[in-house]
Amino acid sequence: MVSLALAKLLMSATALLAGTAGGYAVPQACSGICNNAHDPTIVLRGDGTYFRLSTGGKIAIHSAPSIRGPWVYVGAALPGGSSINKPGRDDLWAPEVVKRGNEYYMYYSVSTSGSQDSAIGVATSTDLVAWRDHGSTGIESARGAAYNAIDPQVLKQADGSFVMTFGSWWQDLQTVPMQNPPHRVAAGVAPRQIAFDPKTTAVEGGFVFPWGNYFYLFYSKGACCGFDKNRPAPGAEYKIMVCRSSSPTSGFVDRNGVDCTRGGGTVVYESFQFVYGPGGQGVFNDPVEGPILYYHFVDIRIGFADGQKRFGWNRIDFSSGWPVI
Repeated sequence: MVSLALAKLLMSATALLAGTAGGYAVPQACSGICNNAHDPTIVLRGDGTYFRLSTGGKIAIHSAPSIRGPWVYVGAALPGGSSINKPGRDDLWAPEVVKRGNEYYMYYSVSTSGSQDSAIGVATSTDLVAWRDHGSTGIESARGAAYNAIDPQVLKQADGSFVMTFGSWWQDLQTVPMQNPPHRVAAGVAPRQIAFDPKTTAVEGGFVFPWGNYFYLFYSKGACCGFDKNRPAPGAEYKIMVCRSSSPTSGFVDRNGVDCTRGGGTVVYESFQFVYGPGGQGVFNDPVEGPILYYHFVDIRIGFADGQKRFGWNRIDFSSGWPVI
């Protein structure tokens, strides 16, 4: 006879494998090195080579001939660490890349887990392989600040100007204009909040993507890491959310019209079947696949450790006015 405890365990496992939503697609094909891909960013070089940069290994660089792979390791973007003199300068997080002219700008985070002693740095490259570190962008935080200076994403706007979205927990997501060229934050301008969940504040990794008549603010919500040691309550793990606006810097609301600074947010992708805790996302308009959502996730068939997080991607359908995977 099955014990009550075992029955509950089996029910929990069955629910996880079955998923909580029927409309999601499993991650698309990935070959080569697809693991240890925390907080990925995808960039397509002019010669058709794809580059994936991710947290760890002093920003690990992988390349492939296709978004599907095969992905091979290229090296570390900043093998000497960051010139920013803060804890975490040798363990860099959450890279994002934007192109200006013939140069690529890589933004990265310097911090340690749970700390606000953080800064966002920038490095430049002409080939996405060899990088020159320029240190801090001027976006920094310390204990007691209204925000945490990590998880940068820089959007080049139609007029050629640049705006950065950043933030993690505390007062969640912020936006601030950048100088041009975008080495530093614009002078005399304070960051402004664009997303906040007062119930959990577990919001981070904002990514603004223009499509059609809207700017879509994708972000991660929930517990991101350490699933092999401390599993959060069901539903409290990472998931990918979205709000939209006609502006890249304000007025974001969810599908029900709830303000994104007042707890609004529509789920885009969450745990189901073998996918657990997807997040650290970005969006890329692939010349072959069209707009895609890329992210990291835990494959429960493999393991829950941070180093086992895999690179995932799916096509996005915007036909309804909202992103559907």
